[in-house]
Amino acid sequence: MKSGITSIFKSYLEPKKVYEGGKNIPVSPGKKIYKLSSNENPLGQSPKATQAMIKASENVHVYPDQTDIRLRRALVKDFENQLDENQFICGNSGSEIIDMLLRAFINEGDEVIFSNPCFLPYSVFSGWYGAKQVDVPLLEPDYKLDMEGILNSITDKTKIIFLTSPNNPTGTYIPKVEVDEFLSRIPDTILVVFDEVYRHFTDAPDYTSALPYVKNGQNVIGINSFSKTYGLAGQRIGYGYTTETIATYLRQIHKPFLLPLTSIEGAIGALEDKVFIEETVKTVNQGREYLAQEFDRLGISYWPTQANFFLIDPPIPEFEFTERIMELGIMVRPVSQFGAPGKVRITIGDNEANQALVKALEIIKPQS
Repeated sequence: MKSGITSIFKSYLEPKKVYEGGKNIPVSPGKKIYKLSSNENPLGQSPKATQAMIKASENVHVYPDQTDIRLRRALVKDFENQLDENQFICGNSGSEIIDMLLRAFINEGDEVIFSNPCFLPYSVFSGWYGAKQVDVPLLEPDYKLDMEGILNSITDKTKIIFLTSPNNPTGTYIPKVEVDEFLSRIPDTILVVFDEVYRHFTDAPDYTSALPYVKNGQNVIGINSFSKTYGLAGQRIGYGYTTETIATYLRQIHKPFLLPLTSIEGAIGALEDKVFIEETVKTVNQGREYLAQEFDRLGISYWPTQANFFLIDPPIPEFEFTERIMELGIMVRPVSQFGAPGKVRITIGDNEANQALVKALEIIKPQS
């Protein structure tokens, strides 16, 4: 029986699974370790972002912008004026935008639909607000969206549906024709969250972002991050774009002085650095092609990807594989926690890192 302060604890905040982010590189003097576990930018960070943050650091003794308006205006320019500044909402990472949505739309007992394997915060964060979590798993073996399964799971308590394209950790995407059909069958009382933080790396001709649906006035929000393409994972900054009605509603819970000054300036600088963005995408796409060829040569099972990482079926048990390849200087991510037991996610690195990965796999594979 609860007593004292515990008697007013929310029952749905009882101890449960939590999201554990990727680990940092351990200290190993004299040993080169390639971190291919957190989907970070293989080239580092945008030089223009670095310059902007260094300049901003001279003024961190004063409060930052009270709102995100300057960054929103920079995003309007980045989106080639296809959206208005009032259609954007910014926060401390894409994850915080997800949290903001849940705070704004979810009451205890409401339902949230997601499809494992997927980004764990969808379930963890929704649990913070007492949501009923409805998992409609992706269809194996290709990890495709179970459209009919989701539609059949919708009730009058469904408030949010999470779609991710490309999906983390599978790297799979939802073709535009399927998104079109899916959204045409969703009640207008539901918000569809389109997590597209890896969109810059896609080259499939039938890929779509959330943009056409937002422009069409549908209840969709596109979630983006500056952690991947722009190399600002350490600055924790992200944004969403949606209809003006939804964005204006969300701004009611947007805290003043929310974004650090260095994050604001770094993000604005990163948006302007088109050369760095192009080089990042080129590096990832070339690495993606190279690793796919090497996986084929080595007989490593993997899923075709539209992101900056691969999901593989390792030749030995996942945790044994993770430990063994770490001994060879490569950090990778087991993704049982994401709903893909037995699988491992590997970030695409630069040429040196990718070649080191292949050499490590050549050592491990014969032992399978």
